Amino acid sequence: MPKPTQIGRLLEHCVGAAWTIREECVEILSAKDCYAPTGTSLAGCGPALVDLLSRQANIAHSLYQENTAGTITRAVLEDREKPSYLQRYNLALKRLEDIASIAYSKFYAYLFKDLPVCWRQLYTDARILKFCLLLLKSPYVAQDKSSGGSSPDDAHNCLDELVKTLDLALILAGAAGERRGRRWVDKALELLHAAWLAESTGREILNDSATNHDRPVKQVKFVESHGTSKLHDDNDQNTGTIFSTYEPFTPPVTRPIEKVDALSMEDFQTYMDRAQNSDLGPEPLIIRNALGEWPALSTRPWNRPSYLLSQTFNGRRLVPVEIGRSYVDEGWGQKLITFGEFLHDYIDPTLLPKAKDPSATDANYNNHEDHTTSKSTKDTPSSKPVAYLAQHQLFTQLPTLRNDILIPDYCYTSPPPHLADPSINQPELDEPLLNAWFGPPGTISPLHNDPYHNILTQIVGRKYLRLYSPLETTRLSARGKENGVEMGNTSMLDIGVLEGWDSPPASEEHDIENAAKNGIGRDAFKAIPFVDCILEPGDALYIPIGWWHYVRGLSVSFSVSFWWN
Repeated sequence: MPKPTQIGRLLEHCVGAAWTIREECVEILSAKDCYAPTGTSLAGCGPALVDLLSRQANIAHSLYQENTAGTITRAVLEDREKPSYLQRYNLALKRLEDIASIAYSKFYAYLFKDLPVCWRQLYTDARILKFCLLLLKSPYVAQDKSSGGSSPDDAHNCLDELVKTLDLALILAGAAGERRGRRWVDKALELLHAAWLAESTGREILNDSATNHDRPVKQVKFVESHGTSKLHDDNDQNTGTIFSTYEPFTPPVTRPIEKVDALSMEDFQTYMDRAQNSDLGPEPLIIRNALGEWPALSTRPWNRPSYLLSQTFNGRRLVPVEIGRSYVDEGWGQKLITFGEFLHDYIDPTLLPKAKDPSATDANYNNHEDHTTSKSTKDTPSSKPVAYLAQHQLFTQLPTLRNDILIPDYCYTSPPPHLADPSINQPELDEPLLNAWFGPPGTISPLHNDPYHNILTQIVGRKYLRLYSPLETTRLSARGKENGVEMGNTSMLDIGVLEGWDSPPASEEHDIENAAKNGIGRDAFKAIPFVDCILEPGDALYIPIGWWHYVRGLSVSFSVSFWWN
């Protein structure tokens, strides 16, 4: 059983959410003009939806108030003499799904950057209230000791739903809202994680300090043994299974990028300021031994599946993944799956048993997947496509993993702007932009350029990179606008196909024809100067703004990019 202080704090957290949502809605509805700004973004959703949300918040708050003893037993939930409790509970859940569905439908009417924040907050608040209601009926709260409590399957299924509910708010709506939003969701997940750790003692995770993130936890995990999987207690995260280092194919490095040992900030600034080619600016540089203090490479190692699973509710967290070889290929798409499903289906099937489809009971989840997955094909065991957790703000979603890495000092220097094309330059960032890149061998980022300087750090596995100077842009066949999407930062040249490493996808015939019309045949391609490298764990690659780069995962690989300007 979780300690009362753990689940009790979570219950108080939920009571606070229900109260503030109700009060915020009342504030809006009491204003003379319900659409006028009142210090809250919900006003833009209109009085009808605000009133509907207010009523569900009121139901949730009243249900929590009835939980005067801090625990609602199954007998209370199923008491025939008090049908109003279950009626209100079930009605509120249904209405919250309606609200979330209405809010999410607005997401398709705008580009996400233009989406009015009111719809994102409405979706987030509906998910928060759903979480609060699910928690009341969960085995963590609603336990009837006289009948032996809930079964392990009930507990697991309930935890799946609790985690999914908040992850949908994080991933789909960015957990918008000043009074609750991301801060509330992060705190709720932290408290739930603590309760789960305590409840799981003797089953999945053993740890006498559930909220101590400074040391790894002991976990039961699957390891390979003579072609089968078995349970293994890992007392030390520095022992046991690590991700495979197998490389199906390794391209040759023919024009190596310069390598240096870790530089001081002053020396790195000097390197950027004193470029050999004044028309080009600083060139790519590999900096070795620059990540030595990162826990992700030592005390909290990301190359061990057990650690990553321990930070994701044993793989229950949802993540967005790209399905397909490259985002320019026919059949490429995106979908939300659990982290455990990603590991099992696309990284190593011995890590976890086959995960249940987390979308089976969530209409909004299904709608999201149906609308964002384009031209996808059905998978078979022999033809399953590559999946890539690519350019995802994973560390905003999982703050505990963010504690395992450090922003390189180099991101606080003053790099030069793009010299060849000033239109690429972006407004100055307040903080570097962090993105995660995690996948199996064979992941590919096609030849493209970015509008920021980049420090690409390698934590797990190896990657091959090839880079072309911005001065070669006219020879690299940029795509332009395709199907209404601006693709001018991506080349039509498929490095793997042109080098003979990959078979050309059928969808590339058009690209090859267009490239040939621009004078970029195989011979002309071979004449374009480039530099290349293989990044090893612990390496950092400086990619200057505007440099074209092709990235290929050689083994199971986990990288983090830091954009800055």
